[in-house]
Amino acid sequence: MNFQVSPKLRRNFSRILPFGVIWLIISWVFLLNDISLTRYQNPNPETDITLSIPILIFANIMVFVAGILVGTLEVIVLEKVFQRFSLGRKILFKFITYLIIILMIITIAYPIAASLEAQASIFDSVVWEKTGRFFLSLTFLNTLVQLSFQLLISLLYAAISENLGHSVLLNFFTGKYHQPKFETRVFMFLDMKDSTTIAENLGHVQYFNFLKEYYAMMSNPIINHSGDVYQYIGDEVVISWKEKDAFHQNNCIEVFASIKMNLAKNENKFREKYGLIPDFKAGVHIGEVTVGEVGALKKEIVFSGDVLNTTARIQGLCKDYNEDLIISEELLSKFDNQRPISSNALGELTLRGKSCVTKIHAVNFNLSDPVTS
Repeated sequence: MNFQVSPKLRRNFSRILPFGVIWLIISWVFLLNDISLTRYQNPNPETDITLSIPILIFANIMVFVAGILVGTLEVIVLEKVFQRFSLGRKILFKFITYLIIILMIITIAYPIAASLEAQASIFDSVVWEKTGRFFLSLTFLNTLVQLSFQLLISLLYAAISENLGHSVLLNFFTGKYHQPKFETRVFMFLDMKDSTTIAENLGHVQYFNFLKEYYAMMSNPIINHSGDVYQYIGDEVVISWKEKDAFHQNNCIEVFASIKMNLAKNENKFREKYGLIPDFKAGVHIGEVTVGEVGALKKEIVFSGDVLNTTARIQGLCKDYNEDLIISEELLSKFDNQRPISSNALGELTLRGKSCVTKIHAVNFNLSDPVTS
């Protein structure tokens, strides 16, 4: 039996793992600082745990687990719970929540470490007497300060990752695109229908809230089909795939149907709140791009290449042909014959500003079929 990890699970794991790494690295910095000051001696044996190999291993495991726990709560739970809060209230409530968790971790970890040091049962009175002294000492306050600093850095990482995008932040840290690289990528330009009329009818504030919910409905389908949001441009979303991810289970096409179905499931919500239901059209194309960091005052990872212009032009033809999804023949030819795409040729045409002829096809969907959302 083949066990496949879902794109969403892989994405969550890649977002959570750095929290554990951050906590480990910062704890090592504090440990090296303590060692340099104490010269491998324990100046407060009544309250401090004397380091040994088993205790060091246990401490590293606990710190890593604490970081992973914070990351899991941040990525999966608390961000959704507090998403409607103001920034100040969000930080306050998150800090209180994590502080409680930190106290619980200390309460569990310290007696275990004390029992390892004393080579005694965790229920031994010696262990709990030392634990009691620890919670009344300056060492406890110092531990709280250190863990709070680790928490602050990990929350800062989470905020930056959320705003830049996890993959973009990771690429910045690894330096993957410090020098320009060539990649073959698939792009989808997805544009809302009648956006100008909708904006005029709703007004600026309501239209902004409308866009936020519209984009939110796309999130899970894009994640589940291994896509990355390259840009939000007004009411247009540019989605990108690496070549192998785009054609795995027809991700770059199935995402379109998945978003359609997700919006259909929430029709009543949009109708009750805004008096209308959003709809969209899209163009998809494949080609080579140059990828690299650009910008002087603000760094961004940018894709540059003819494929972007061509995809935008293909998407613009949806209205002319009264089609929701149009793809290039170059893209169509890449799909696996075991999962054929139902399409009809729209003909050959020269796109505006281009001298070469591009063949385009309209994709047909049966949206009653089950699609992952």
